[in-house]
Amino acid sequence: MHLSARTLNLSLAATAVVLIAFLLLFGDVPMPLRLWIDAVTRPESLPGQIVWDIRLPRNITAFLVGAMLGMSGALMQGLLRNPLAEPGILGVSSGAGLGAALAIVVGLGLTPFAVEGFALAGAVIIAAVLLLFTARFPQRQSLILLGVGLTALCGALMALVFNLSPSPVTTAEILGWTMGSVENRTWEDAGLCIIGLGLASLLSWKLGRGLRFLTLGDETARSMGINMARLGQVIILAAGILSGLAVAVSGVIGFVGLAAPHFVRAMGVKDPFRLIWPSALAGGVMVLIADGLVRLVPASGDIRLGVLTSLIGAPLFAVIAWKSARSWMQD
Repeated sequence: MHLSARTLNLSLAATAVVLIAFLLLFGDVPMPLRLWIDAVTRPESLPGQIVWDIRLPRNITAFLVGAMLGMSGALMQGLLRNPLAEPGILGVSSGAGLGAALAIVVGLGLTPFAVEGFALAGAVIIAAVLLLFTARFPQRQSLILLGVGLTALCGALMALVFNLSPSPVTTAEILGWTMGSVENRTWEDAGLCIIGLGLASLLSWKLGRGLRFLTLGDETARSMGINMARLGQVIILAAGILSGLAVAVSGVIGFVGLAAPHFVRAMGVKDPFRLIWPSALAGGVMVLIADGLVRLVPASGDIRLGVLTSLIGAPLFAVIAWKSARSWMQD
């Protein structure tokens, strides 16, 4: 199947709207028709609060978190020209997770926006290190190696935080955060996601020429006047904002940034710049579907959103790696 970017955008947007509306029907509190009438006619009533203040913000936040991860994945794959690239490859997601864990372990878990603020600060610190590194060494291979090192360092520090956790309750709270969830999210969380998407969109607005020439190779891109260091810095900053805010709002949700761009390519969109927004919409739809499964499947009552996306995404990662290895052997 081959669709234009415009057609795919419209189709994915319509699918997202349908899913957001459909998932309003499901939650912990059963709502017969009488209560739905109350919710629509009297938004200040208890059924109205359940629908408009609990379920709808959760659905919108799920879509926006997925959109941030999908856009971040498209940007990273475009910069690194690696089909296995995803938001966590440069360590920004790990930095955000570490920041959230530190906030919880020092007792700020119940302070409004403290965990989110620490998570965003962790993402910003890692992104700053990457930006400084890229200014000196713009080569993609060096960037990937640094990302792997930063991810390993954040993982080791996260293990240390677990080890120093003052109580089993705190440990469980940190573990729950690392599993990812959009449960009990508010309109303020959705607003943070909108700000992140807006900033990243502004940053990536004029990336089209650079990303397209980059597909022809670094030397060709430079000969066409592309500033490779600047291009890398803009993409890292945009991807850092997206993945950092996504982790700050929902915890760690893996593999969406990997899968969304591949789905869009399978639909026929190959241009690395035109891939960005369809990937965002596809990521949003994927997280909505996963969150719907968490709510709808009886056996998944204790399964967190991030666990479910990893269970689905890990086999996909293996398939992509296998196909990439075959193509490299043929080359």
